[in-house]
Amino acid sequence: MSQRPGTPRLLRQLNDRAALELLLSAGPLTRTQLGTRTGLSKVTASQLLARLEERDLVRVVGSKAGGRGPNAALYAVVPESAYVAALDVSASRVTATIADITGRVISEVSVDPSASDDPVALVHTAVMRLAEKAGVPLDRVRACVIGTPGVVDPRTGDIRFSFDLMSWHEGVLEALRADLKRSVVIENDVNLAALAEHAEGAASGVAEFVLIWLSAAGGVGMSTMIDGRIHRGRSGGAGEIGYLPVPGAPMPSDIGLSGGYESLRDHSEDLPHGFQALVKANQVVRLAAEHGITGEDVVDVVSAASAAGTPDADAFLDAFAERLARGVAAVSVVIDPGLVVLGGDVARAGGAKLAARVEAATARIGPNATEVAQGTVEGSPVVRGALLHALERAREEVFSSTV
Repeated sequence: MSQRPGTPRLLRQLNDRAALELLLSAGPLTRTQLGTRTGLSKVTASQLLARLEERDLVRVVGSKAGGRGPNAALYAVVPESAYVAALDVSASRVTATIADITGRVISEVSVDPSASDDPVALVHTAVMRLAEKAGVPLDRVRACVIGTPGVVDPRTGDIRFSFDLMSWHEGVLEALRADLKRSVVIENDVNLAALAEHAEGAASGVAEFVLIWLSAAGGVGMSTMIDGRIHRGRSGGAGEIGYLPVPGAPMPSDIGLSGGYESLRDHSEDLPHGFQALVKANQVVRLAAEHGITGEDVVDVVSAASAAGTPDADAFLDAFAERLARGVAAVSVVIDPGLVVLGGDVARAGGAKLAARVEAATARIGPNATEVAQGTVEGSPVVRGALLHALERAREEVFSSTV
């Protein structure tokens, strides 16, 4: 039966949810502290805590000395009341993390994706290993968020296609939910990294920004946040910046391609075109070699150049920044985000030196004053973003079920 605004049950749910969120962000708290911060009376706060204790969502974790009378009990959210799983699935590795409802990371595992061509089997293996290693009952894992380098249909949440994961396609989401029997979300990996940077990284507190992702394995990608929300586009293809036409890069027609995702995907490595023809890993390695910096791994050559401080190394970083600025400037004149964050292992290797050069080069191209910053989320921003997204979903499900 639908709930009407102002009914006792709805008010209890709202109060319970507010209290649980407060305990997560500011706890542990006494009954009096909880009542003061939520505006609830002592009686209402006591009834609320009793309900939550009965549902095993909060418990007493200590006491606090006050004035006269006995010490006051301190309440906190029960960490093991629910868990979430976060996965970063790439062509080279699957990284999976599990955390309790408070956000505390418990365990992490890695799985070789070559072990199975079946996405369901691959994710199933990762989640089972994760739960076993953490000693967590599978039925307590309330949400699972998976980051992949693919285009996700914003209407269905399913994979439309993935250049790097050929077996991930429409129907995978439903199959995963049927197999794991719980909430499963598939999200583009760069979008998840943007969520992490927005929540606790270089874009913290910024409502509008762009994340440009530079990866040794996955090439270049982009995520756009507008008014605090990821912009996905009509078909989920917003952010495919690798195909952005920029000066100095061939068009698909220049290299004999008729267009369309299938054609572009099949020839993305041997016939690069668009922005990716300037900034993909192999192109950057070639650019470095032209400046006397040799190596086969793009992260190694960019890191070496950033640390060297020699004229040749600086010249390479300048040239690389000029290439990146073409894409940043093109995005800036359309969106004018104010902030562009450079993320991924290649951007991390370039560090602040590369970000400063891109900002300066962008200013020479476009009219907008665009700040360019290095991403600051530690570890894997994709996993972190998936974890934050999973926690949001799990808390919504668990906390909203209170009565």
